[in-house]
Amino acid sequence: MAALSMEQLVAFAKRRGFIFPGSEIYGGLANSWDYGPLGTELRRAIKDAWWKRFVQGRGDMVGVETALLMNPKVWEASGHLATFNDPLVECAKCKERFRADHVEGTVCPNCAGKLSEARQFNLMMKTFLGPVEDAANAVYFRPETAQGMFVNFKNVQTSSRRRLPFGMAQVGKAFRNEITPGNFIFRTREFEQMEIEYFIAPPKSDKDWQKVFEHWLADMHAWCVEVGIDAKRVHELEVPKDELAHYSKRTVDLEFDYPFGRKELYGIAYRTDFDLKNHMEKSGEDLRYLDPETNEKVLPHVIEPTFGVDRTVLAVLASCYDEDKAPTAEEGESEARVVLRLPKKIAPVQIAVLPLSKKIELSGPCQELAQSLRGQYRVEYDETQSIGKRYRRQDEIGTPYCVTMDFDSLEDKKVTVRDRDTMSQERVAIADLSAYLTERFA
Repeated sequence: MAALSMEQLVAFAKRRGFIFPGSEIYGGLANSWDYGPLGTELRRAIKDAWWKRFVQGRGDMVGVETALLMNPKVWEASGHLATFNDPLVECAKCKERFRADHVEGTVCPNCAGKLSEARQFNLMMKTFLGPVEDAANAVYFRPETAQGMFVNFKNVQTSSRRRLPFGMAQVGKAFRNEITPGNFIFRTREFEQMEIEYFIAPPKSDKDWQKVFEHWLADMHAWCVEVGIDAKRVHELEVPKDELAHYSKRTVDLEFDYPFGRKELYGIAYRTDFDLKNHMEKSGEDLRYLDPETNEKVLPHVIEPTFGVDRTVLAVLASCYDEDKAPTAEEGESEARVVLRLPKKIAPVQIAVLPLSKKIELSGPCQELAQSLRGQYRVEYDETQSIGKRYRRQDEIGTPYCVTMDFDSLEDKKVTVRDRDTMSQERVAIADLSAYLTERFA
């Protein structure tokens, strides 16, 4: 198929109920997006699969949920208030603002006006606690989920009795007052992260932390395959030393070939003991780990794999969207069809139950069948339009299997199961349907 453009992807996402422009009936809000019914299910399925793989599937991980608002001293200690900045330039003519490193020269790309000298712009999003909006009540929405895990290191380690190495995982919202958000859900001011802080003993040599780093990097690649992200479009970028974040000794970005170009998808950083050391110094709390074997107190180092939920959704949609030919009711004829080849585990609708007719003798038992499958699968019941059009719709939203009940089903107690990817159909006894589907979803 021809390359999918961002315009096509955005239109598809809206038309099929994955993603809508935020506040659309009021003209929208710059780069604000809402997830519709299918997008919500896809997002939830991705987060559930991530949690199952990286938390529930491992014996060295625990999960936490920390607050969006934290004591401002947290961000002072972490370095965000001083260093979490982007260079900003402003056009004297149209007043549009840009990141200085995203434009070339001193001419505005929109109106050819003159751009100002660059100045630093802090990305922290500020608000106030209490009735008075003054400096004493200023707080910040977290720009990352990581700090909530660092400040809780002692609480989590002692309460869960974990020994090094072990990790903490969190899925949650973060906020950054980006200068130039854009490219659909790729860069937004409100986004969600799936983040891990993996604590290790202070390494005796670089080989110690590098081994752990490479293990997590390989697991990130495996995760991409698990959720249907095209591995051929994923590339590693070793971030140069002069571009590393203030806390990082090494960072590797996993970049993806989006319709608008190659940009960051995920990242993994070796944060050393930067965060725990700073929080221990600024708070006065002893955040060291007591080694039960040596009785020695040490400050753990950290490997941090970070996954963006919204960028995952975007990469999955871009990877799984496909167009091919499907046969029509006319013998020998075919027509174009859009098919979203999502992995079964993350499909928003996993099984569509379709009666061949709306007549009560079919719709009644068909609805009962749909209800019997709910709880185990994400199920949709649909009786409107022709069966061919219903198949096309389910293909387009990524439904792996359609189960169709016809009038013969009332006699032979069988249904037709149609496969999304091959379009093959198989007659299956209703009594055997649960086992049939369990085998295919295994």
